[in-house]
Amino acid sequence: MLNRRHLRIKVFQALYAYFQSDDRDMPKAERQLIFSVEKFHELYIYLLSVLNQVHRLRIERLELAKKKRIPSAQDLNPSRAFVDNPFLVELEENKALDEHTSRYKMEWNEERMDIIKDVYNQMVEHEVYISFLEKDEIDEKDSLHVLVQIFKDCIANNELVQHAIDEASIFWSDDLDLAASMGLKTIKAWKGKKWEGDAPLLSLFKEEKEEREFLKELFRQTIVLSGEHENLISDKASNWDLDRIAYTDMILMKMALAEARTFKSIPTKVSINEYIELSKYYSTPKSGPFINGILDKLYEELKGSGDIKKMGRGLLES
Repeated sequence: MLNRRHLRIKVFQALYAYFQSDDRDMPKAERQLIFSVEKFHELYIYLLSVLNQVHRLRIERLELAKKKRIPSAQDLNPSRAFVDNPFLVELEENKALDEHTSRYKMEWNEERMDIIKDVYNQMVEHEVYISFLEKDEIDEKDSLHVLVQIFKDCIANNELVQHAIDEASIFWSDDLDLAASMGLKTIKAWKGKKWEGDAPLLSLFKEEKEEREFLKELFRQTIVLSGEHENLISDKASNWDLDRIAYTDMILMKMALAEARTFKSIPTKVSINEYIELSKYYSTPKSGPFINGILDKLYEELKGSGDIKKMGRGLLES
């Protein structure tokens, strides 16, 4: 599921597109933001569906091998370690996965099956997969470890999978890493639990109402307070022309200021640290210290003026 950092990333991406746009239609941009978040869950389901399809293909290949005109001993008695993997067996019977793939219209036609075959071919040559099949005894740790490696190396990093993702949605190429981490979390969290066919997979939000409100308000307030915050930042960055401040840094600082002023239960230290962390991925190597210095000064001023007020246990001075 998406955590607050993921939501900040989605808002940042939407704001970047919004401020670059000529029309700057806020309601339209907000709808697109919500749509992009909902598409993220579809990508998560897509990646799990790929794993499920690879499992089915392996079962088919084993059955076909037995029907050869002159089957070998290996064909007649192959290792079933992968096809009998308890997580994959449970995934095959999971009703929630069926419901999601049906709702998202994920039909594995002949063209799409080329992707599955490519993933499969990479998998059967993967050293972790080969050594897994050669084990005399397989425990739960082994069963999950091989799936983690296959999911990372043969699915998430597969060129055909990535190309299909790029073609399917403009949002998915930026979301692949996050969706893959969600898929890996699903595998690692299983630990022998019986889904009994109808247990849900990971949801999009932990607390849907609260997280949707955070997403929308952070987006809206960053835009509403944009001009005011740009002036504040400019005053504190007196040695810098606005044109010299990285565009991404400006958006991240505007978000951090809007978050501090809007969400009274989030400590300012948490907000600063989150946006410094985001700058490592979306801005320059020097952005972190710069953002930290500007925000630290502005937070103190805004606390003094009463524009930042924190409520809750231990938050009065945060």
